[in-house]
Amino acid sequence: MVARFTGNRATYIKEHVMLAAIGAVGATAVLMATGNPHAWTGAVGAVLAIAVRGFYVATEQIGMTWQLTDKRLITPTGMSVKRGDIRKVNVIFSAAQVVTTGGDKFMIRYQADPAATAATIEGR
Repeated sequence: MVARFTGNRATYIKEHVMLAAIGAVGATAVLMATGNPHAWTGAVGAVLAIAVRGFYVATEQIGMTWQLTDKRLITPTGMSVKRGDIRKVNVIFSAAQVVTTGGDKFMIRYQADPAATAATIEGR
């Protein structure tokens, strides 16, 4: 076993706070643009929706464990990707996106240091 990657709770919460803020601004802007006199409800609705979603799937998302051996990357579902089949690893916000030579893409989400995750997978 070279490394194990699991979601980071603080990163998960931070991303959901950002989503809630973006959603609140977006929903309020749409309601204001359509002339709704109660545009403030967009912010409340967006924050509540993201909070409920975040609470509901937190354990599942944070509990996903990826395993890296000297020969393969094993997904939380048990699927294996040979290390030689990994073309590149991109960093997208708090995720490391593994791209295979066949074009398959896998997201290792909510990493505290996604650049370090990518470097470990690439063997740097």
